[in-house]
Formats: sequence, C-alpha cells, structure tokens
Amino acid sequence: MQGKKILVTGGTGYIGSHTIIELITQGYSVVCVDNCINSDKSSLMSIHQITGVSVPFFQVDLCDSYETKKIFTAHPDISGVIHFAALKAVGESVEKPILYFRNNLDALINVLDLSIQNGVKAFIFSSSCTVYGEVLKSPVDENTPLQAAESPYGRTKQIGEQIIEDSVKNEMTQSILLRYFNPAGAHPSGLLGESPINQPQNLVPVITETAIGKRDTMTVFGNDYETKDGSCIRDYIHVCDLARAHILALSYIFNGRQKVPVEIFNVGIGNGLTVLEVIKAFEKESGLRLKYKVGPRRPGDVVAIYSDHAKASKELGWYPQYNVNDIMRTAWAWEQKRQQR
Repeated sequence: MQGKKILVTGGTGYIGSHTIIELITQGYSVVCVDNCINSDKSSLMSIHQITGVSVPFFQVDLCDSYETKKIFTAHPDISGVIHFAALKAVGESVEKPILYFRNNLDALINVLDLSIQNGVKAFIFSSSCTVYGEVLKSPVDENTPLQAAESPYGRTKQIGEQIIEDSVKNEMTQSILLRYFNPAGAHPSGLLGESPINQPQNLVPVITETAIGKRDTMTVFGNDYETKDGSCIRDYIHVCDLARAHILALSYIFNGRQKVPVEIFNVGIGNGLTVLEVIKAFEKESGLRLKYKVGPRRPGDVVAIYSDHAKASKELGWYPQYNVNDIMRTAWAWEQKRQQR
C-alpha cells in the first residue's frame, strides 16, 4: 500500500510506536498524534533510529474536537486511522470511572466523526479482551457472548465497539475491531519498548523493573483463584506480533476483502499462562530470581481469559511469531537498555 497515509492516535505509546515502525516498513506514510500524558516523544526518536523516517507529530488532546479537526485539515489525504489513544489501567479506571468514560469515549467520537466526514476508508480500533468480561470458559472466540465488564476501562471498550458499529453502518468507512489480549515484549533492536511515564500497571514491565532494582519487590494480586497455581491466567502476545495484525487489518480493508461495515478479530497467542508461570519464564530467560509477594485480589481483574485466534489466521493471514520466552528476552533487553540511558 505504497504511499497511503495512516493517522495513528496514541502513536508515541507502547503499541502505537511499534505499529508505526511496521507501517513504515510496509511502505505507508504515517502521521502521529498523542497527548503524551502516559508516554513521551522519545519514542519518535527511536522510530527514526530504526526506520530512518521522521514522523509528523501533533501533540493534541483528542477530546478537543477543534484541535483534532486541525490534524485532518493539515492532512486531507488520510486513508486510514488506527485508534490507540485511550487510558488503559484497569485499577485506575475503578478509582476514576468518569475520567475513563470522558477521555476514552470523547476521543473516540471525535476521531471517528472526523474520519467519516473526511472519507477515511479504514478505521482500526484498539479494543480489548476485557470486553468479554468474566467468561465462563476459555479460549474465547469472536462469537463468545460478552458478559458485564469487570471495570470501567472494559466498559469503555464495549461502548466504543457499539459506537463504531452504529456509526459506520451507512458510511464508506469500514472498521475492524481488534480485541487484544496482553501485549508485552519489546522491539528486537532493543531501541524501543514499554516505557510509560507513570508507574506501569502491566505485568511484564513490573517484572523487569523489579529485576533491575527500580522496585524493591512486586506483588502478585491473588493466589486463591481457581487456577493451577492460584494466580490469574492471561494470554501474552508479543507487541511486534500485535503491530503486524494492524497492518494486515488495513490491507484487508484496502484490498476490498471486507464485505461488511465492521469485522471483529481476536489477537492473542492462544495460550493461557498464570502470573506465576510468567514470572518463572522471566527467571529462566534472565537467570535471575525475582522478589515478589502475594497480595489481595485487585478490583476489576477477571480470573482467566485467553484467545482463539483462528479467525484472524484464516481471514487476515495472521499468526503469532513470538512466544513467552521471546517476550521475556526482548523485554529484559529493553529494560537494561533503559537503565543505561
């Protein structure tokens, strides 16, 4: 898709920055927007180091429709939008639900509205496995009935999917909703990885920060769940595998293969691991013993969820190329690089 211009919202963030690299590698032109409340522009320097491309950047709060419109005015030839921009910490969303509803939904509505108005062909939405709620069994596929969301964050993703489905059904814009599982790992170059400004909530950066001494210890939230070792089960997908899924989703729409206004795809490795198994995988890859303690369950966490990605494999041609050992190896290499900085 040489020359097609893609707007990436939340593009300085973890998944967004890795996806920008994949877009550039595949010949797309990229415009990036982020408000930088949980990431910073240093990722753009890493993108330049890896690709040799300087990406046009707007520091904009997408909840501001006037400022958001300026992006589309400056780049009227945007063909696709990948919408990552959102607050994403489950625990924080329980504490600050209004903040999450206002930020995640207002931003989506503004970007989607302008995409439709400007004739954007492809709108790829960063959804989440949290939309499934507390499922009765795993793996889950795209037809698994959605349960009540366990957190306001999950509810914003459920509502966001509904907003998109209602909004594009009579428009030329087509949308793909990618339901992510748990992104982790870092770019194989060691030049880019998860680097939030605020204290990370995701398991893998907590592990690496503990291992390198930024934290004295880490907490495993609950060891009394009905799982093999009492800790929660999740599906961990390498961030580069996830980035690649977005490019395949764009191609699916641009090549005319999508026959309906909205398609949904799970994107996960398809294998559930407990928190304690992930810790052991890190210890094996790094040769270190991790200091951790067991604490109470965390509000908003589901017990177990992992994916069936057969639909993405069949329709998009997407298959995971990395496993949990790759995730731990690249995440640890990135953490050590961050320490050197």
